[in-house]
Amino acid sequence: MILQRKMLINMIFKHLRLRNYKLMTKLMITYMLLTVIPISIIGYIAYSQYTKSIEKQVGEYIPKLLEQANENVENQLNEIRQLPDALYNSSQVIEVLRKDSFQNKSTILKDEFLVNSYLSRTYINGGNTDILGVFLLSKNRLFTSTKTSFSGLGLESSSLPYGQDIELNGREEIILPYQTNLEFKGNPPFIMLMRQLRDYENQENLGTILIAIDLSFFEKALNNLKEEKNSNVWITDPDGRIIYHTNPTLIGEFDQKYESYPNINGSFKTTLLDENHLISTEDFQQYDWRVFHSIALKDLTKETDAVRYGTIIAFIIVVFLSIVISIILAWNVSNPLKKLTKLMKQVEKGNFNVDLSIHSKDEIGTLAKSFNSMITEINTLIKKNYKIEIRQKNAELYALQSQINPHFMYNTLETIGYAVEEEETESVVKMVTLLGKMLRYSLNNKDKVVPISFELTHTTNYLTIQKFRFEDRISFKIYENVNTNQYYIPKFILQPIIENSIKYGLDQHEECIIIITIDKTGDDEILIKIKDNGPGIEEKVLEKLITSLRKDPMAGRDSSFGLINVHARISMIFGEQYGLEVNSRSHEGTEVVLKLPMVTEGEVLNMTGGEEIA
Repeated sequence: MILQRKMLINMIFKHLRLRNYKLMTKLMITYMLLTVIPISIIGYIAYSQYTKSIEKQVGEYIPKLLEQANENVENQLNEIRQLPDALYNSSQVIEVLRKDSFQNKSTILKDEFLVNSYLSRTYINGGNTDILGVFLLSKNRLFTSTKTSFSGLGLESSSLPYGQDIELNGREEIILPYQTNLEFKGNPPFIMLMRQLRDYENQENLGTILIAIDLSFFEKALNNLKEEKNSNVWITDPDGRIIYHTNPTLIGEFDQKYESYPNINGSFKTTLLDENHLISTEDFQQYDWRVFHSIALKDLTKETDAVRYGTIIAFIIVVFLSIVISIILAWNVSNPLKKLTKLMKQVEKGNFNVDLSIHSKDEIGTLAKSFNSMITEINTLIKKNYKIEIRQKNAELYALQSQINPHFMYNTLETIGYAVEEEETESVVKMVTLLGKMLRYSLNNKDKVVPISFELTHTTNYLTIQKFRFEDRISFKIYENVNTNQYYIPKFILQPIIENSIKYGLDQHEECIIIITIDKTGDDEILIKIKDNGPGIEEKVLEKLITSLRKDPMAGRDSSFGLINVHARISMIFGEQYGLEVNSRSHEGTEVVLKLPMVTEGEVLNMTGGEEIA
């Protein structure tokens, strides 16, 4: 899973060509891709689904309320349709209606008072508060009873919706507001129930009763719907003319969008209005009417939107804080790496005096600590190798100076001169030949580690020349118990020791005997022992010499510097476990032991770096 995620991130960086961007930029982009964008998408999807869920629930809930409201309206209309029957309860009123209109004025007034009073008692004051007025037309007589004054309705045929002689065949007819000129004081909206009255005895027409009903009974039936927030409820006839509307000014107007509404019961969203609305509709069962309920989607999701805006603000704040925190975290990661990169460039240029000052205990702090330790160690090694190299150069210089010691050259040439004067031709030739070999050996600085046999040959040449000088006062023997052609030793390590033996031996003894023995040990070491019969070394001087060998071998130069230089060169080339030991007793001679590793030609070629061959 982690591998797949890394591959996905790598693909994204590759396609976005961000591979070469700075680490901080990559971290920020990764954070945006993995957190901000997914959270935004999830939040948007959650809000959309929640909004759709609300719209769906409301869309299913409102039609059920409309169906219930329709039943309530129809029940009330059915009750209103029963109102005309109350006239048949009064035989006096029926008798009046049976009379023709040709009566004397007194009778007419009496009948009018009788009928109007009955209408008032039965309808206006009968307990139905929605009845605005009752009109009874019978044989050119108009009986009325209303709550308030009215206009637009009289005996003239033009003011009646269908005239006096309409034949309804016992049916009731509902007259809509726009179908009559009748107006009541205050202009309250109403509908009128019109019914033709029949005489049950002879089936003759008694007249027509019109009952004006205040549309407030619609409001009572639709009360549950009006409780919805900022919603509109209206009822239309089959032509789309508005019978009732929560906005009374629209009653009698045509619904301009009526034809575009789907002819089904249920809910639908429309964008035909100024704002997106959710419209629910339901047909009446007994009338060709339709009831509509409309609510703006923004009002429907008003609370949701408030939650959404709050969530968005909280999201922006969280994202802002997260970005700030991520910038700080990315900076804490990238800035040390940036410092490390700069310091590495300085190190590449040779400046090892750098320090990555980060003291945290996290991975960055560990990295800084490791970097500082590495630089310190490198710096130490460089200084150490530098010192070693200087010491090696000094040792080599001294060794070279020893080989071309002017004093030795002068004495040798002087000896050769004496031999020439005495015509000892053979001795002269031999000394010159040996001296030439010594000079050739000394001048050849290419091979700084040579086979033991080369060094022994050079030593033999040196001792032979000295023997020419001092004749029988010097004698020497060399015992080779190892293959001296196979193993290698540093160049010029024997002559300085032998010089000391000759120097001190001839000062106090008539004869200087030098014995050189080359052995090997079971620890794969070469031991070269140089023993003389000289005066030995006084105890204090020996202690000082041993102390010098244990300390810095290049610290000073005294009479024993030749020994110390040999010891230093061996130690620097092969390690501190190798070097030189001096065993001596006063008046008993001195033995110098050189301990070296058994190094062959192949091992010499592999010696590199700080252990470069001196």
